[in-house]
Amino acid sequence: MSAEDSIPAAAAGSTAGTTPGPRPEPLRFFGTTWLHHDRGYTPRRIAVAAGSLATAAASCLVLRLAYQGLQIAAIGGFVTVLMVAMFAICSAMAFRHTWDGFTSRHDPERQASLRGLLTVGFVGSLLAYFLRSLTEAPGEKLHREEYEEARKQYGKRTTRRSGNPKNRRRA
Repeated sequence: MSAEDSIPAAAAGSTAGTTPGPRPEPLRFFGTTWLHHDRGYTPRRIAVAAGSLATAAASCLVLRLAYQGLQIAAIGGFVTVLMVAMFAICSAMAFRHTWDGFTSRHDPERQASLRGLLTVGFVGSLLAYFLRSLTEAPGEKLHREEYEEARKQYGKRTTRRSGNPKNRRRA
């Protein structure tokens, strides 16, 4: 990641050699390459998709080993069913939560309260990340909308009025 990729979005304004106005917020693994799809954007997307799928597969293998451990321990069918149901439900909820996070910002308090569920359902989050990276950088659409809106607002604030202000109507 270059130094340009690590510039925070909140650092708007004019600095030497940069365009004034809001700056794009960097995405994890992509920096600001999502803005113009440059500097290795496509290989990064391929790597993120492959990495998240490989990690999800390895995680499923670990969960399979845990399931076999429960079978060897012979703790009973009820506990085994509870464990399988817990991971399935938490993974489905984590998938949905992660998927929704690509199009809207999460409430920080809700995010903190769901931390345990998201930890248990990590496979669902990895699969959501994989599926989103097939079409775009995860979170790109949300960041692009926010960046375009910020640019629009900045443009409105910096454009000059046309005409004579003396002729302006009074409300």
